[in-house]
Amino acid sequence: MVAKNHEGTLIGHLIELRSRLLKMIGAIFFVFLSLVYFSDNIYEFIASPLIARLPEGTNMIATDVASPFFTPLKLTIVVALFISIPYVLYQIWGFIAPGLYKHEKKLILPLLVSSSFLFYLGVAFAYYVVFPLVFKFFTSITLSGVQYTTEISSYLNFVLALFVAFGMAFEVPVATILLCWTGITSTESLARKRPYIIVVAFVVGMLLTPPDIISQTLLAVPMCLLFEIGILIARFYERSRKLSNVEVH
Repeated sequence: MVAKNHEGTLIGHLIELRSRLLKMIGAIFFVFLSLVYFSDNIYEFIASPLIARLPEGTNMIATDVASPFFTPLKLTIVVALFISIPYVLYQIWGFIAPGLYKHEKKLILPLLVSSSFLFYLGVAFAYYVVFPLVFKFFTSITLSGVQYTTEISSYLNFVLALFVAFGMAFEVPVATILLCWTGITSTESLARKRPYIIVVAFVVGMLLTPPDIISQTLLAVPMCLLFEIGILIARFYERSRKLSNVEVH
């Protein structure tokens, strides 16, 4: 009888998981259908930071016959996924929430909301701050006798990689809080490692941006600030947990 109950519970969880996965896919597909008509405009918007800095008389090129069609379409799919992130996280929350304790729910829900916001913030920071500097740098070092042109699909791969990199880099506060909350480390331990964290931030900035100090600093400094914010919030949760433990005992 117990085995049957466990089996029924497992099947119920699998059915709910399938339902929520279908809702996620459906939401992404709906957003994609809403945007597909504007796929060319979306690509022009994403390409504008480079186009504005191309040498006079040059344009982006397509070396593949199908690139002018598939490249904007690929971008639209990615944009649909980005836009659907809050709904996807909501479905994930709905699936895991019943298995969480009350104090865990108080932590996880704000983290899911803040992770979406921070990811969007990182993407916006990359587009409005980093891209102009990056493309100004790249277009200024063109070799003599070499015409600077960029293939549209290569450009898309490059900017998507930067979007994901900066979006993930801006998740530093969430990662910091989770590390402390799960007991892997503590705020005191992270605070003592602050000099190493700063070095790592500048190394990451060096790897993700062109080799100039301005671009590296534009990524490293926000990461360091977000790390400090993560420590402050983690300390608040640590104090709340200690108070809860005192009340229980």
